[in-house]
Amino acid sequence: MRTAEEILRDTRWDELAHAYGSAADAPEPLLDLLSENEEAAGNALGYLDAAVLHQGSVYSATAPAAEYVAAILDDPRLSLPCESALPWDDRERPLRAALLEWLGEFADSVTFDPDSYEFEVDPEELEEEAEALTAGRALLPELFERVAPFLDDADPAVRRAATGAVANLLSAEELAAHRAGVAERLLRAVRDASPLDRAGIALTLGGWGVPVLLDDEHPGVRAYAAVVAAYDDDPAALAEVRTALRDPAAADDLLEDTPPQLGMKLRFHLVAALLRRTATFDEIEAEAVAIARMTNAYIVDNDWGPLLVRAFPDGPAAALTAAQHRFLGALVANDGCWGKIGNRDSWLRKAGLPTGRDALGALL
Repeated sequence: MRTAEEILRDTRWDELAHAYGSAADAPEPLLDLLSENEEAAGNALGYLDAAVLHQGSVYSATAPAAEYVAAILDDPRLSLPCESALPWDDRERPLRAALLEWLGEFADSVTFDPDSYEFEVDPEELEEEAEALTAGRALLPELFERVAPFLDDADPAVRRAATGAVANLLSAEELAAHRAGVAERLLRAVRDASPLDRAGIALTLGGWGVPVLLDDEHPGVRAYAAVVAAYDDDPAALAEVRTALRDPAAADDLLEDTPPQLGMKLRFHLVAALLRRTATFDEIEAEAVAIARMTNAYIVDNDWGPLLVRAFPDGPAAALTAAQHRFLGALVANDGCWGKIGNRDSWLRKAGLPTGRDALGALL
């Protein structure tokens, strides 16, 4: 393993690229991570997120930056409390926890298959990304060795971030041999873990096909455990999903924070699990109506859009069913679902429905 100094010295940063062009500027923010200056470190975090791993995209500079971050994880200066400079992330946590979380996002990105793109991509860009993904994936064993010690860190935020990072690292098949050992390690920690940490453990092990903690005493832990695909054939898990979706707004607040393994609101994963485990709209009418009453146009891709397609798989018939009428009526009545939001219209068209609120009201 190279030291942080060797990575900075030996990497030809000016020949590499990130989201905004040349990566010749990379050494300065990477060094700022160890500056013990909250503002400089926060700006460096923002640089890693916005430039080096922009919206999950991997560039030629991403792998060496990740290698550097992993190499400094045990530096005591990373205990600095810090916020990212990015306006949408105002969490204050130890800088080490933030970097572990970033390494988990890196691992998630480099295990992505570029051949799975469903839209047209420039062949040259695709080749460049494939090379960057290959370089990043080659780092995963080293990153695991660097991250794993923090699964037992004294700081709960660091432990939580390390668990999330390991979850993504070990999703790579070439690291699958480590899963059993880490699973035993995490299960030993369950008894003394907080509900938030137990939820993270459930998501991690469930992602590896080992469903656990569906019988936990805390409703939030049970709800997070219930969404993993490994529980898709368990009626008890479906029951937990339904219970949580009786009040979908409250579901997102079952725990004080979201485990890093999930990435989005629990409600979105509950809806996805509900749709995977059922076949007809009549089965999920109650949950769909509850969602329709509280959702909005900005999150249509994650909750009520997929529910629309389930409700109208063949478009509207001459007469709506009672379940369709109640669901559509709740959406039309919800002011938050309307406005100039293009994604909403694409889902309505996919369901064979008119895109105007008044036209939908006429169907009712």
